[in-house]
Amino acid sequence: MNAEIIAVGSELLLGQIVNSNARFISQQLAGLGINVFFHTVVGDNPDRLSSAIEIAEKRSNLIIFTGGLGPTKDDLTKETIARHIGKTLVMDQEALETIELYFKKGNRVMTENNKKQALVIEGSTILPNHHGMAPGMMVGNGDCLYMLLPGPPKEMEPMFSKFGTAALSKQVKIDEKIVSRVLRFFGIGEAALETEIDDLIEQQTNPTIAPLAADGECTLRLTAKHRDLDTAELMLDEVEANINSRVGQFLYGYNNTSLVAELMKVLKEKNVTTSAAESLTGGLFQEELTSFPGVSAVFKGGVVCYTNEVKKNVLKVKHETIEKYGVVSKECAKELAENVAALVSADIGISFTGVAGPDELEGKPVGTVFIGISIKGKPTVVEKLELGGSREAIRSRSVKFGCYYLIKHLKESQRAN
Repeated sequence: MNAEIIAVGSELLLGQIVNSNARFISQQLAGLGINVFFHTVVGDNPDRLSSAIEIAEKRSNLIIFTGGLGPTKDDLTKETIARHIGKTLVMDQEALETIELYFKKGNRVMTENNKKQALVIEGSTILPNHHGMAPGMMVGNGDCLYMLLPGPPKEMEPMFSKFGTAALSKQVKIDEKIVSRVLRFFGIGEAALETEIDDLIEQQTNPTIAPLAADGECTLRLTAKHRDLDTAELMLDEVEANINSRVGQFLYGYNNTSLVAELMKVLKEKNVTTSAAESLTGGLFQEELTSFPGVSAVFKGGVVCYTNEVKKNVLKVKHETIEKYGVVSKECAKELAENVAALVSADIGISFTGVAGPDELEGKPVGTVFIGISIKGKPTVVEKLELGGSREAIRSRSVKFGCYYLIKHLKESQRAN
């Protein structure tokens, strides 16, 4: 079965909201073994929606619509579909009672146009809405199935998860399951990664390998189809092993994880505490780290040392160090990392100093960054970066590199022991 998702709403075309519904539905359909080949967005216009339906019917036998089920005049999805497939709209009494109860509980007057939300296409399977008012529905016509879902994600997602998937399972014979796995890489460029595994990509059939762009990172999505889920997972394991034999040193995690999330895992596993001294990153590292619950077990505290005075007076960077080497230097980064760890009695100190731009500093070009890492009982190391991009990109990538290097050195420290 091939599916197409049609999102209805002029607000999507105007960029006022993001079409997160399509992503959610695509993920759910993949788990059911249903292919999604097209995403379409159309405004609140019945003629253009009809045209989109005609196009979708030629290439898909499951069309899922989101949006346009509300009470206002521009909510025309079910009216347009009903007219297109030659069916009428009928009042669903259970949905109407739910809507009336909603207004009664809120001590609000229900306007007449709200009854429109209880209209459904005749002969359709009703998908109850336990988080809003307008019900969803699924109806067949010829070789095509049409599923209508509300636009708000808080209504659509639970409706599809609880009722939509069950309705599809009854209607659709699914021979294969689709299983995906995302591999996340850091420290290697997208072009270099693809070059290393180019022959694997060229030879792909099942599983497939798809490089994906990410913010300062590289990802590969592996997708396998099989009737048996365990077999599909084994197929992914084999492909991943081939990839890792070439670029495994850059693999840091899977699926929706992040570098800072992986750092949190390592810190907790090793039962160590860290601290941070941030100059060019201005607290971004600490903000990322402290966004996780339970971070107090591994993070003692830190200092945003944006000026030389704070570097000298709070973090005790030697005057001679700044005079001789400058603040954008490995010597300064080393002292910052060591001294912030001592200041808050942490096992680890990490420091960020460099030039985010727009102008060079101390004769160093924009993008020059030094990251110091001081691990208790180990020699302090300083990593130098030469980054490109905007000011914000340099700062953001510096934080990611900080997480990456800290994970790397902690793991190397464990192997040495």
